Amino acid sequence: MKFTVSSSALLSVLSTTGKVISSKNTLPILDYFLFELQGDTLKVTASDLDTTFIGKVKVDGVESEGVVAAPYKRMLDTLKEFSEQPLTIEIDNNTWKINISWATGEISIPGLSGLSYPTVPMLSDAKVELDMDADMLVNGINKTIFATADGELRPVMNSIFVNIEPGEVTFVATDAHKLVKYTQELESGLTASFILPKKPANLLKTALLKEEGAIHTQFDNKNAMFHLGDYVLVCRLIEGTYPKYNSVIPQNNPNHVIVDRVELLNGIKRVAVCSSQATNLIKLSISDNRINLVAQDRDFSMSATENLSCSYDGVPIVIGFKSTFLVEILSNTDTANVSIELGDHTRAGVFKPVLEADEKPLYSTLMLLMPMMLPEDDKA
Repeated sequence: MKFTVSSSALLSVLSTTGKVISSKNTLPILDYFLFELQGDTLKVTASDLDTTFIGKVKVDGVESEGVVAAPYKRMLDTLKEFSEQPLTIEIDNNTWKINISWATGEISIPGLSGLSYPTVPMLSDAKVELDMDADMLVNGINKTIFATADGELRPVMNSIFVNIEPGEVTFVATDAHKLVKYTQELESGLTASFILPKKPANLLKTALLKEEGAIHTQFDNKNAMFHLGDYVLVCRLIEGTYPKYNSVIPQNNPNHVIVDRVELLNGIKRVAVCSSQATNLIKLSISDNRINLVAQDRDFSMSATENLSCSYDGVPIVIGFKSTFLVEILSNTDTANVSIELGDHTRAGVFKPVLEADEKPLYSTLMLLMPMMLPEDDKA
Protein backbone atom coordinates (compact mmCIF):
# COMPACT_ATOMS: atom_id res chain seq x y z
CA MET A 1 0.00 0.00 0.00
CA LYS A 2 1.64 3.21 -1.18
CA PHE A 3 0.34 6.64 -2.20
CA THR A 4 1.01 10.39 -2.13
CA VAL A 5 -1.36 12.83 -0.43
CA SER A 6 -1.55 16.50 0.54
CA SER A 7 -0.58 16.93 4.20
CA SER A 8 -3.29 19.54 4.87
CA ALA A 9 -6.02 17.53 3.08
CA LEU A 10 -5.20 14.41 5.11
CA LEU A 11 -5.01 16.39 8.36
CA SER A 12 -8.43 17.91 7.65
CA VAL A 13 -10.04 14.50 7.20
CA LEU A 14 -8.33 13.03 10.26
CA SER A 15 -9.25 16.04 12.43
CA THR A 16 -12.90 15.86 11.39
CA THR A 17 -13.43 12.12 11.67
CA GLY A 18 -11.18 11.82 14.73
CA LYS A 19 -13.65 13.78 16.87
CA VAL A 20 -15.71 10.60 17.19
CA ILE A 21 -12.92 8.68 18.93
CA SER A 22 -13.53 8.30 22.66
CA SER A 23 -10.88 8.59 25.38
CA LYS A 24 -12.42 5.53 27.06
CA ASN A 25 -12.68 3.01 24.27
CA THR A 26 -13.63 -0.54 25.17
CA LEU A 27 -11.61 -2.01 22.27
CA PRO A 28 -7.94 -1.09 21.63
CA ILE A 29 -8.56 -1.02 17.86
CA LEU A 30 -10.92 1.96 18.35
CA ASP A 31 -7.89 4.11 19.19
CA TYR A 32 -6.99 3.80 15.51
CA PHE A 33 -8.18 5.16 12.18
CA LEU A 34 -8.99 2.65 9.50
CA PHE A 35 -7.30 3.57 6.17
CA GLU A 36 -8.76 1.91 3.07
CA LEU A 37 -7.17 2.77 -0.27
CA GLN A 38 -9.14 2.02 -3.42
CA GLY A 39 -8.15 3.63 -6.71
CA ASP A 40 -7.32 7.29 -6.13
CA THR A 41 -9.49 7.61 -2.99
CA LEU A 42 -8.37 7.06 0.59
CA LYS A 43 -11.28 6.33 2.90
CA VAL A 44 -10.68 7.15 6.57
CA THR A 45 -12.95 5.65 9.23
CA ALA A 46 -13.13 6.45 12.96
CA SER A 47 -15.57 4.83 15.38
CA ASP A 48 -16.58 4.41 19.01
CA LEU A 49 -18.96 1.52 18.13
CA ASP A 50 -22.07 3.69 18.58
CA THR A 51 -21.00 6.35 16.07
CA THR A 52 -18.88 5.95 12.95
CA PHE A 53 -17.49 8.86 10.94
CA ILE A 54 -16.14 8.17 7.45
CA GLY A 55 -14.23 10.69 5.34
CA LYS A 56 -12.46 10.48 2.01
CA VAL A 57 -9.56 12.28 0.39
CA LYS A 58 -8.09 12.15 -3.11
CA VAL A 59 -4.55 10.81 -3.42
CA ASP A 60 -1.92 10.55 -6.18
CA GLY A 61 0.83 8.17 -7.16
CA VAL A 62 -0.99 5.03 -6.06
CA GLU A 63 1.31 2.04 -6.43
CA SER A 64 -0.78 -0.48 -4.47
CA GLU A 65 -4.08 -0.58 -2.62
CA GLY A 66 -4.72 -1.96 0.85
CA VAL A 67 -6.14 -1.58 4.35
CA VAL A 68 -4.36 -0.60 7.58
CA ALA A 69 -5.23 0.70 11.07
CA ALA A 70 -3.29 3.88 11.87
CA PRO A 71 -2.90 5.16 15.46
CA TYR A 72 -5.17 8.16 16.09
CA LYS A 73 -2.98 10.32 18.33
CA ARG A 74 0.35 9.69 16.62
CA MET A 75 -1.06 10.40 13.16
CA LEU A 76 -2.66 13.67 14.26
CA ASP A 77 0.37 14.79 16.28
CA THR A 78 2.62 14.09 13.30
CA LEU A 79 0.51 15.82 10.65
CA LYS A 80 -0.01 18.94 12.78
CA GLU A 81 3.70 19.70 12.41
CA PHE A 82 3.65 19.91 8.60
CA SER A 83 3.07 22.92 6.42
CA GLU A 84 1.23 22.19 3.18
CA GLN A 85 3.31 19.70 1.18
CA PRO A 86 2.98 16.28 -0.46
CA LEU A 87 3.55 13.27 1.75
CA THR A 88 4.33 9.77 0.52
CA ILE A 89 2.83 7.10 2.74
CA GLU A 90 3.88 3.47 2.44
CA ILE A 91 2.60 0.57 4.55
CA ASP A 92 4.47 -2.70 4.99
CA ASN A 93 1.83 -5.40 4.55
CA ASN A 94 3.76 -7.81 6.79
CA THR A 95 4.59 -5.61 9.81
CA TRP A 96 1.91 -2.90 9.26
CA LYS A 97 4.57 -0.25 9.81
CA ILE A 98 3.50 3.12 8.37
CA ASN A 99 6.32 5.06 6.74
CA ILE A 100 5.68 8.75 5.99
CA SER A 101 8.28 10.54 3.87
CA TRP A 102 8.58 14.08 2.53
CA ALA A 103 11.18 16.18 0.76
CA THR A 104 13.53 16.48 3.73
CA GLY A 105 12.81 13.50 5.98
CA GLU A 106 10.72 10.55 7.00
CA ILE A 107 9.05 9.01 10.02
CA SER A 108 7.89 5.47 10.88
CA ILE A 109 4.78 4.77 12.96
CA PRO A 110 3.56 1.33 14.06
CA GLY A 111 0.16 0.34 12.65
CA LEU A 112 -2.13 -2.67 12.95
CA SER A 113 -4.01 -4.93 10.64
CA GLY A 114 -7.38 -3.43 9.78
CA LEU A 115 -9.15 -6.79 9.65
CA SER A 116 -10.41 -6.53 13.25
CA TYR A 117 -11.85 -3.04 12.80
CA PRO A 118 -15.64 -2.94 13.46
CA THR A 119 -17.81 -2.97 10.36
CA VAL A 120 -20.21 -0.13 9.59
CA PRO A 121 -23.82 -1.00 10.53
CA MET A 122 -26.14 -1.65 7.61
CA LEU A 123 -29.63 -0.20 7.49
CA SER A 124 -32.61 -2.49 7.02
CA ASP A 125 -34.72 -2.62 3.88
CA ALA A 126 -37.43 -0.76 5.80
CA LYS A 127 -35.25 2.35 6.07
CA VAL A 128 -36.67 5.84 5.54
CA GLU A 129 -34.87 8.13 3.09
CA LEU A 130 -35.17 11.88 2.57
CA ASP A 131 -33.12 14.96 1.74
CA MET A 132 -32.76 17.77 4.28
CA ASP A 133 -31.12 21.09 3.52
CA ALA A 134 -27.78 21.47 5.30
CA ASP A 135 -28.74 24.87 6.78
CA MET A 136 -32.04 23.50 8.06
CA LEU A 137 -30.35 20.51 9.66
CA VAL A 138 -27.65 22.56 11.36
CA ASN A 139 -30.20 25.14 12.55
CA GLY A 140 -32.43 22.42 13.96
CA ILE A 141 -29.51 21.02 15.94
CA ASN A 142 -28.15 24.41 17.01
CA LYS A 143 -31.51 25.66 18.23
CA THR A 144 -32.24 22.61 20.37
CA ILE A 145 -29.07 20.87 21.53
CA PHE A 146 -28.49 23.23 24.46
CA ALA A 147 -31.78 22.00 25.99
CA THR A 148 -30.72 18.34 26.14
CA ALA A 149 -29.91 16.77 29.50
CA ASP A 150 -26.31 16.15 30.57
CA GLY A 151 -26.75 12.90 32.49
CA GLU A 152 -26.52 9.41 31.03
CA LEU A 153 -29.32 7.90 33.11
CA ARG A 154 -32.10 8.86 30.67
CA PRO A 155 -30.69 8.60 27.14
CA VAL A 156 -33.93 9.85 25.58
CA MET A 157 -33.53 13.19 27.40
CA ASN A 158 -29.88 13.41 26.32
CA SER A 159 -30.90 13.47 22.66
CA ILE A 160 -32.76 15.41 19.97
CA PHE A 161 -36.11 14.15 18.75
CA VAL A 162 -36.60 14.63 14.99
CA ASN A 163 -40.22 14.34 13.90
CA ILE A 164 -40.94 14.34 10.16
CA GLU A 165 -44.42 15.06 8.84
CA PRO A 166 -45.55 15.49 5.21
CA GLY A 167 -45.08 19.27 5.19
CA GLU A 168 -42.59 20.00 7.98
CA VAL A 169 -39.84 18.71 10.23
CA THR A 170 -39.66 19.40 13.96
CA PHE A 171 -36.62 19.20 16.22
CA VAL A 172 -37.29 18.89 19.97
CA ALA A 173 -35.02 18.72 23.00
CA THR A 174 -35.81 18.79 26.71
CA ASP A 175 -34.14 18.08 30.04
CA ALA A 176 -37.47 18.26 31.96
CA HIS A 177 -36.68 21.82 33.08
CA LYS A 178 -36.53 23.51 29.70
CA LEU A 179 -37.87 22.49 26.30
CA VAL A 180 -37.17 23.76 22.79
CA LYS A 181 -39.30 23.03 19.73
CA TYR A 182 -37.98 24.13 16.32
CA THR A 183 -40.15 23.62 13.23
CA GLN A 184 -39.38 24.29 9.56
CA GLU A 185 -41.18 23.52 6.32
CA LEU A 186 -40.05 20.37 4.51
CA GLU A 187 -42.01 18.81 1.68
CA SER A 188 -41.05 15.19 2.27
CA GLY A 189 -44.42 13.47 2.04
CA LEU A 190 -43.27 11.26 4.93
CA THR A 191 -44.39 10.56 8.46
CA ALA A 192 -41.50 9.23 10.54
CA SER A 193 -39.29 10.08 13.50
CA PHE A 194 -36.02 9.21 15.20
CA ILE A 195 -34.12 10.14 18.38
CA LEU A 196 -30.61 11.45 17.63
CA PRO A 197 -28.02 11.16 20.45
CA LYS A 198 -26.14 14.28 21.52
CA LYS A 199 -22.66 13.13 20.42
CA PRO A 200 -23.44 12.54 16.72
CA ALA A 201 -25.61 15.68 16.79
CA ASN A 202 -22.59 17.71 17.89
CA LEU A 203 -20.42 16.05 15.24
CA LEU A 204 -23.02 16.86 12.58
CA LYS A 205 -23.33 20.44 13.79
CA THR A 206 -19.61 21.01 13.22
CA ALA A 207 -19.32 19.14 9.92
CA LEU A 208 -22.43 20.76 8.41
CA LEU A 209 -20.94 24.25 8.68
CA LYS A 210 -18.85 23.45 5.59
CA GLU A 211 -21.71 21.88 3.66
CA GLU A 212 -24.17 23.31 1.16
CA GLY A 213 -27.29 21.90 -0.46
CA ALA A 214 -29.14 18.73 0.47
CA ILE A 215 -27.97 16.15 3.00
CA HIS A 216 -29.25 12.69 2.11
CA THR A 217 -30.54 11.13 5.31
CA GLN A 218 -31.43 7.49 5.90
CA PHE A 219 -32.63 5.82 9.07
CA ASP A 220 -34.37 2.72 10.35
CA ASN A 221 -35.39 1.80 13.88
CA LYS A 222 -31.79 1.33 15.05
CA ASN A 223 -29.36 3.46 13.02
CA ALA A 224 -29.19 6.66 11.01
CA MET A 225 -26.86 7.60 8.15
CA PHE A 226 -26.11 11.16 7.01
CA HIS A 227 -24.39 11.63 3.64
CA LEU A 228 -22.37 14.84 3.48
CA GLY A 229 -20.12 15.92 0.61
CA ASP A 230 -16.95 14.02 1.55
CA TYR A 231 -18.20 12.45 4.76
CA VAL A 232 -20.71 9.89 5.98
CA LEU A 233 -21.86 9.81 9.60
CA VAL A 234 -23.47 6.62 10.87
CA CYS A 235 -24.88 6.49 14.39
CA ARG A 236 -26.93 4.24 16.60
CA LEU A 237 -30.25 5.85 17.46
CA ILE A 238 -31.82 5.98 20.89
CA GLU A 239 -34.49 3.35 21.28
CA GLY A 240 -37.50 4.37 23.33
CA THR A 241 -40.48 6.67 23.38
CA TYR A 242 -39.93 10.41 23.42
CA PRO A 243 -42.07 12.37 25.93
CA LYS A 244 -45.32 13.85 24.59
CA TYR A 245 -43.90 17.35 24.46
CA ASN A 246 -46.94 19.10 23.00
CA SER A 247 -49.01 18.16 26.04
CA VAL A 248 -46.72 20.11 28.41
CA ILE A 249 -46.73 23.34 26.38
CA PRO A 250 -49.25 25.78 27.93
CA GLN A 251 -51.83 26.87 25.36
CA ASN A 252 -53.53 29.71 27.23
CA ASN A 253 -51.01 31.69 29.28
CA PRO A 254 -52.88 35.01 29.60
CA ASN A 255 -49.99 37.32 30.56
CA HIS A 256 -47.87 38.50 27.63
CA VAL A 257 -44.53 40.31 27.81
CA ILE A 258 -42.55 41.74 24.89
CA VAL A 259 -39.09 42.93 25.85
CA ASP A 260 -35.77 43.81 24.24
CA ARG A 261 -33.89 40.51 24.23
CA VAL A 262 -30.38 41.91 24.69
CA GLU A 263 -31.43 44.28 27.50
CA LEU A 264 -33.11 41.44 29.37
CA LEU A 265 -30.18 39.09 28.76
CA ASN A 266 -27.61 41.60 30.00
CA GLY A 267 -29.77 42.55 32.98
CA ILE A 268 -30.07 38.91 34.02
CA LYS A 269 -26.32 38.42 33.70
CA ARG A 270 -25.67 41.46 35.92
CA VAL A 271 -28.00 40.56 38.77
CA ALA A 272 -27.19 36.83 38.56
CA VAL A 273 -23.78 37.58 40.03
CA CYS A 274 -25.56 37.96 43.39
CA SER A 275 -27.85 34.94 43.06
CA SER A 276 -27.45 31.90 45.26
CA GLN A 277 -24.79 29.57 43.92
CA ALA A 278 -26.97 26.64 44.93
CA THR A 279 -30.11 27.70 43.03
CA ASN A 280 -29.17 30.53 40.60
CA LEU A 281 -32.67 31.86 41.29
CA ILE A 282 -33.80 35.18 39.80
CA LYS A 283 -37.16 36.70 40.67
CA LEU A 284 -39.06 38.58 37.97
CA SER A 285 -41.77 41.01 39.14
CA ILE A 286 -43.76 42.20 36.13
CA SER A 287 -46.40 44.96 36.08
CA ASP A 288 -47.09 48.38 34.54
CA ASN A 289 -44.77 47.75 31.56
CA ARG A 290 -41.79 47.15 33.86
CA ILE A 291 -39.76 44.06 34.73
CA ASN A 292 -37.99 44.13 38.07
CA LEU A 293 -35.15 41.58 38.30
CA VAL A 294 -34.07 40.55 41.79
CA ALA A 295 -31.34 38.14 42.85
CA GLN A 296 -30.03 37.53 46.33
CA ASP A 297 -27.80 35.20 48.28
CA ARG A 298 -28.85 35.41 51.90
CA ASP A 299 -25.98 33.22 53.07
CA PHE A 300 -23.48 35.87 51.93
CA SER A 301 -25.71 38.96 52.35
CA MET A 302 -25.61 39.79 48.64
CA SER A 303 -28.43 41.16 46.50
CA ALA A 304 -28.95 42.92 43.18
CA THR A 305 -31.92 44.50 41.39
CA GLU A 306 -32.52 45.94 37.94
CA ASN A 307 -35.57 47.56 36.34
CA LEU A 308 -36.28 47.19 32.63
CA SER A 309 -39.03 48.59 30.44
CA CYS A 310 -41.24 46.21 28.49
CA SER A 311 -44.64 45.93 26.87
CA TYR A 312 -46.92 44.00 29.20
CA ASP A 313 -50.49 42.84 28.83
CA GLY A 314 -51.69 41.03 31.93
CA VAL A 315 -52.08 41.11 35.69
CA PRO A 316 -49.11 41.77 37.99
CA ILE A 317 -47.08 38.59 38.39
CA VAL A 318 -44.05 37.44 40.37
CA ILE A 319 -42.19 34.37 39.09
CA GLY A 320 -38.79 32.78 39.63
CA PHE A 321 -36.50 31.20 37.05
CA LYS A 322 -33.01 29.68 37.08
CA SER A 323 -30.73 32.40 35.72
CA THR A 324 -28.47 30.03 33.79
CA PHE A 325 -31.48 28.60 31.92
CA LEU A 326 -32.76 32.10 31.14
CA VAL A 327 -29.36 33.05 29.72
CA GLU A 328 -29.31 29.92 27.54
CA ILE A 329 -32.78 30.55 26.16
CA LEU A 330 -32.19 34.25 25.42
CA SER A 331 -28.74 33.56 23.94
CA ASN A 332 -30.26 31.04 21.54
CA THR A 333 -32.94 33.46 20.34
CA ASP A 334 -31.82 35.56 17.38
CA THR A 335 -34.42 38.34 17.19
CA ALA A 336 -34.22 41.84 18.68
CA ASN A 337 -37.29 41.29 20.87
CA VAL A 338 -38.61 38.24 22.66
CA SER A 339 -42.15 37.37 23.72
CA ILE A 340 -42.76 35.72 27.10
CA GLU A 341 -46.15 34.14 27.83
CA LEU A 342 -46.87 33.52 31.52
CA GLY A 343 -49.68 32.00 33.57
CA ASP A 344 -48.80 32.16 37.27
CA HIS A 345 -45.73 31.48 39.41
CA THR A 346 -46.27 27.70 39.13
CA ARG A 347 -46.76 27.38 35.37
CA ALA A 348 -44.10 27.16 32.66
CA GLY A 349 -43.17 30.31 30.78
CA VAL A 350 -43.20 30.18 26.98
CA PHE A 351 -40.52 32.16 25.10
CA LYS A 352 -40.88 33.02 21.41
CA PRO A 353 -38.88 35.24 19.03
CA VAL A 354 -40.68 38.38 17.86
CA LEU A 355 -40.27 38.96 14.12
CA GLU A 356 -40.29 42.36 12.47
CA ALA A 357 -43.43 43.26 10.52
CA ASP A 358 -41.75 42.71 7.13
CA GLU A 359 -39.98 39.46 8.08
CA LYS A 360 -41.26 36.26 6.54
CA PRO A 361 -40.96 33.40 9.03
CA LEU A 362 -38.80 30.60 7.63
CA TYR A 363 -39.19 28.59 10.80
CA SER A 364 -40.86 28.74 14.20
CA THR A 365 -39.17 28.37 17.57
CA LEU A 366 -40.82 27.83 20.92
CA MET A 367 -38.90 27.58 24.18
CA LEU A 368 -40.45 26.53 27.46
CA LEU A 369 -38.94 27.04 30.91
CA MET A 370 -40.27 25.66 34.17
CA PRO A 371 -40.33 28.13 37.07
CA MET A 372 -38.56 27.68 40.39
CA MET A 373 -40.26 27.81 43.74
CA LEU A 374 -39.97 31.20 45.40
CA PRO A 375 -39.50 31.65 49.16
CA GLU A 376 -42.79 32.65 50.83
CA ASP A 377 -41.68 36.20 51.50
CA ASP A 378 -40.65 36.65 47.82
CA LYS A 379 -44.07 35.82 46.33
CA ALA A 380 -45.49 39.24 47.02
